[in-house]
Amino acid sequence: MKQPVFALVDCNNFYASCEKLFRPDLRHTPIVVLSNNDGCVVARSKEAKALGIKMGVPVHHIKQEIRQHGIQLFSSNYTLYGDMSHRVMMTLEAMAPRVDVYSIDEAFLDLTGLERLMSYENFGRQVKDTVYQNVGLPVCVGIAPTRTLAKLANYAAKKYPATGGVVDLSDPARQRRLLARVPVGEIWGVGRKISEKLQAMNIVTAIQLADADLSTLRQRFSVVLERTARELNGVPCLPWEDAPPPKKQIMCSRSFGQPIHSLANLEEAVTHFAARATEKLRGGGQYAGELMVFIRTNPFKTTVPQYSQSASVRLVKASQDSRVIVQHALNLLRSIYRDGYEYSKSGVMLGELTDASGVQDDLFETAAINPSESGRSERLMSVMDEINRKTRAKVYMAREAGPAVYAMRRGHLSPAYTTAWGELPVVW
Repeated sequence: MKQPVFALVDCNNFYASCEKLFRPDLRHTPIVVLSNNDGCVVARSKEAKALGIKMGVPVHHIKQEIRQHGIQLFSSNYTLYGDMSHRVMMTLEAMAPRVDVYSIDEAFLDLTGLERLMSYENFGRQVKDTVYQNVGLPVCVGIAPTRTLAKLANYAAKKYPATGGVVDLSDPARQRRLLARVPVGEIWGVGRKISEKLQAMNIVTAIQLADADLSTLRQRFSVVLERTARELNGVPCLPWEDAPPPKKQIMCSRSFGQPIHSLANLEEAVTHFAARATEKLRGGGQYAGELMVFIRTNPFKTTVPQYSQSASVRLVKASQDSRVIVQHALNLLRSIYRDGYEYSKSGVMLGELTDASGVQDDLFETAAINPSESGRSERLMSVMDEINRKTRAKVYMAREAGPAVYAMRRGHLSPAYTTAWGELPVVW
């Protein structure tokens, strides 16, 4: 059996690169992308990183740096980022026999057997050049016999400019040289707390973790860290997933752009979240057996009264019908709402997810007496999803008003360059 080989393709500074792609005038300008409601820094261009701008810092803490260095701000444009991600992944799927999309800006490629056609490094450079030519976004490529090593190879491709953005770790000697230079905290899956515990055991570098006693790692930490150590030694332990595993929960929530003071406005927001969550549910071919709704005030605004509450319900019959989910969500909201507070966030979570085979009819429900009722529900939801997916017109639930009241603050939002005819970039 041939030794597997993986490549990790990771977009560089993805959100920031998407914004710069359509703003060539900002090619050498430091930019940062902000979180929901323009609160914190969630992405930085290389120029902003060079200025010492940290991830997660509240934007009001860097006002002086923004003025001093002319840093450009962008609100999170998830529609743009999602579309650019789709273009990157489509390009990768045309170049490799199997692609496992790991996140919005990362994907693993299965390169097993490729060495008969070309070297791994040449293929990595081909991927890098093709993605840039087709999509316009820079990527780095790490290649290795395990996913954990591929992650480290990608780390090296970004950290060391001399690599040209591609690192091939298929050679065991080269693996060992890199492992000796990488801090243990940079290993995929080793968080801050685990890193601190490992350092207390004098395991400071990746090579020291690779050489650690496996039974000790398993006893003192978990089987997960043991697998990580095995992967650092070139032994694949993480299964390939041709399709993402079914979701166990679906959450739809948001911090409001301005405080909400009335039940009516909260009902509009919760209706929207419930409808959106149920749309995602249907997209995965799943049904929800449990529903939770929460509301809360702003815990950082200490000058106003604080309130936070949630409520949940188990559905008699699992459903993917927006009408059912929205009605339950509104009932839960009304049970926990209290007047006199400034609400800053709410959300809906769907749980106990199952496919159609796990849906059990209720003897006393209408659908059980009249089986065609269930079919009508599914057809109605299918038509609604089709309209919303293919046309500019949108079908909303009756209680779901426009998002003006509960919309996020996005004062620095860029145009929808790739998904709206009226906002296509213009070249003069």
